[in-house]
Amino acid sequence: MRTEPRPAAPRPAGLFIRRSMAALAQEEHQAHGPTLRRALGPWALIAIGLGNMVGAGIFATIGDGIHNKAGPAVIVSFLIAALISAFAALCYAEIASMVRIAGSAYTYTYATVGEIIAWIIGWNLIWEYGMASAPVASTLSSNIQNFLASAGLHLPRWATSAYDPAAHTSFDVIAFLAVLGFSGLLAIGIKESAGTNSLLVVLKMGVLAAFVVIGLPFINSVNWHPFSPFGWITHQGINTIGIIPGAFTVFFAFVGFDAVTTAAEEAKDPQRDVPKGVLGALGLGALFYVAIAIVLTGMQPAANVDANTPLASALQSVHRGGWAWLTIAGAVIGTSSVILTGLLGQSRIFFVMARDGLLPKAVATIHPRFRTPARMTIITGVIVGLVAGLVKLDKLLDLVNLGTLSAFIFVCIAVLVLRRTQPNRPRGFRTPLVPFVPLAGIITSLFLVFFGSQPLTRMIFGVWLLVGLAIYFGYGYRHSEERRAANAGTARP
Repeated sequence: MRTEPRPAAPRPAGLFIRRSMAALAQEEHQAHGPTLRRALGPWALIAIGLGNMVGAGIFATIGDGIHNKAGPAVIVSFLIAALISAFAALCYAEIASMVRIAGSAYTYTYATVGEIIAWIIGWNLIWEYGMASAPVASTLSSNIQNFLASAGLHLPRWATSAYDPAAHTSFDVIAFLAVLGFSGLLAIGIKESAGTNSLLVVLKMGVLAAFVVIGLPFINSVNWHPFSPFGWITHQGINTIGIIPGAFTVFFAFVGFDAVTTAAEEAKDPQRDVPKGVLGALGLGALFYVAIAIVLTGMQPAANVDANTPLASALQSVHRGGWAWLTIAGAVIGTSSVILTGLLGQSRIFFVMARDGLLPKAVATIHPRFRTPARMTIITGVIVGLVAGLVKLDKLLDLVNLGTLSAFIFVCIAVLVLRRTQPNRPRGFRTPLVPFVPLAGIITSLFLVFFGSQPLTRMIFGVWLLVGLAIYFGYGYRHSEERRAANAGTARP
């Protein structure tokens, strides 16, 4: 008796299964239940980018870049960091105009390269936003304590800083409460959070502009000689100094403009406004950074620049110490907005990864009243707050740079892949000079990774990646919505 052969079972989906671009384009119209509120215009998106960019980076790392790395040539270091960021920003802008849902580089990589790489990028972005927020919260705490001390108010010793038996400190209470407070604000509503962030951005940009105006008359060109005392790269023991290592240091000041893309689902017109937000935030931030670097290096010799409070010390060096309070206030404002927008980006990445099934679905729940991922926002806020309260992370900021640069690389790759595989898909913005710009972004980002980071930094970052891969293979691989649909031979709901 002859029998018909059984149809072949669907081939199991591999690690590089990709999201359909068509499905991504329709996803915002097929949501079940409450959806994220579209309340953000172009200026609010620019403010989100500036809020996450302009903070501890310019108020602190510029001093390290001048004093310990590049001298007056930190001006060139800023230009290099800005150029590398610009390559990535142009690529971000194109794909953000095509993929209009939250998720940033994670979503773009999922649609172009594949799930396993998207997971790695998403995991790195969680690190970037969270680890940038935690030490910034500690900086905010220090500035608030300085204000309290000037008024004769002092916290108990144990509550002033992270755990350090030698210093008799146990927990940074203010850092923890600050993170928790901003998390609560984000959970209540994106419109309310955006309004607060926009106000903080206007205030801190005003402080930076005031520093430039006050310091400009005190520029002395003698302080720019020698302009580049350490050249491009100089080895000093196990460390490197010079313009290129300086670029890696000040690169932290550019981290965060990509936070604009994590709010794509909350933009009124994402195809038009998200590219404006990305490029606007980077352009304005870079303009302020270079202006401040020129003024700061002209006001005093590089050897005299304070690595921790460079702006305030520069004003004191020209007998304008009475204005130092302005830069301290700017640091408080700047760090506040970085925490707010960093937590926004981290919670939205968690939200999208959970919606894709790579993390438990429970964390992707949207609050019916506030229409925000309130549960995930509070969970991530508590975790970041505990890290800020317990751990000193000032030595780990380079890890944030590594996470960001890895995301830059894959976004540039995504543009190259999509130009080849889907050249006719509508784009609200097109990256100019393809393939030159994406390739330049990849090469320059890799250059900073290999010539700027230290072995210990790469080792710690490697451990974080291993933890992420363990979670992916232990949970995400088996619960992936895309893989389940592919294995069943059906379209993803």
